Amino acid sequence: MVHRSLNIPLSNSFFLFGARGTGKTKLLSELFGGIDALKYDLLEDSLVRRLGKKPESLRSEFLATTPKCQWVVLDEVQRVPSLLNIAHKMIESDSVKFALTGSSARKLKRGGANLLAGRAFVYYLFPLTSVELGDNFSLTEALTYGTLPKLLSLTSNSDKQKYLESYASTYVKEEIIQEQVVRRLEPFRDFLQISAQMSTKIINHTKIAREVGADPKTVMTYFDILEETHMGFRLPAYHVSVRKAQRVAPKFYWFDCGVRRSLEDMLIYPPAPGTSYFGDLFEEFVVNEFVRMSHYSGKNYQMSYLSTHNSETEIDLILRKGRGHELIAIEIKSRTSVDETEVRKLAKAARDCAAKKIYYLSQCEHTEVIDGVRCLPWQKGLLEIMAP
Repeated sequence: MVHRSLNIPLSNSFFLFGARGTGKTKLLSELFGGIDALKYDLLEDSLVRRLGKKPESLRSEFLATTPKCQWVVLDEVQRVPSLLNIAHKMIESDSVKFALTGSSARKLKRGGANLLAGRAFVYYLFPLTSVELGDNFSLTEALTYGTLPKLLSLTSNSDKQKYLESYASTYVKEEIIQEQVVRRLEPFRDFLQISAQMSTKIINHTKIAREVGADPKTVMTYFDILEETHMGFRLPAYHVSVRKAQRVAPKFYWFDCGVRRSLEDMLIYPPAPGTSYFGDLFEEFVVNEFVRMSHYSGKNYQMSYLSTHNSETEIDLILRKGRGHELIAIEIKSRTSVDETEVRKLAKAARDCAAKKIYYLSQCEHTEVIDGVRCLPWQKGLLEIMAP
């Protein structure tokens, strides 16, 4: 059994967002295993039809429960956004608490939901981290198939490939087609493959638009869809001036290496160490580890990347907590040795942006300091940076 790092105290109503298959339902079942709660699985179409027609029945059904019942659990609430209006009223009038999960913030916004106006805390659940997997963690497996929880129960590579292929097609079918998010499906299908191929790279909206047969504004909307369905995130460029930072295109990272590789049609080709493709996957995985650990630890760093003026040096991650806080600069390399020339370039670029702490994370097994840069094994560096 894997213990999830996300800690959700049951003192307040909450939203739990995350992509399909990250384990939201299982986590809720563990949280409410011994608690009297009224539970609704909104993946059931009959339930969606019933509550969609008469959302106010939610309150009458709660009032019919025992006095000990103080919680209502709505799994995949984006399927009936109107329930949030009822939840809002019930929190105010009936002293009830709500646990709400969702895989699409976009649907909630389109449904006019107000996310309970701050009456519910917001949490995110991601694929499994290396810390959560513990002794079961394998970097090769993580880069090849990702870390969605379902993979733990699959023993053969062919089953893992089939699961990931099904996951990708289910995403398109359930999140895109059913919700009528895009008018033309084929350009979006092409976009998914191209966005996977370009993951970890700076976004070129015009180039992608030409390749999928759409306009750049439509491509921007496609990236919005991926973010709002928790399938990935844009990493903005760093600059001391917010206005100047906005002039530089962001990077995009898929939320899971396995899903990305499925969309690329690359699952049958294991990533080979030493190749640029392996390096891209390694960067993607480690950046995702920082995103996940930042949220779970409550640090909630603002994250960006830095590209120097002449693009000679790039820093993969810049971490900060608001203006006036010290910057942490992080370079991520899949190599098994430390390149001293790279480290010194990193040191100069990091000092130019006034970073106080500088890290070079790789698969090298030893720790050393070069020109003020802490060179660490990536897992050790992750834990050191995210330590309380």
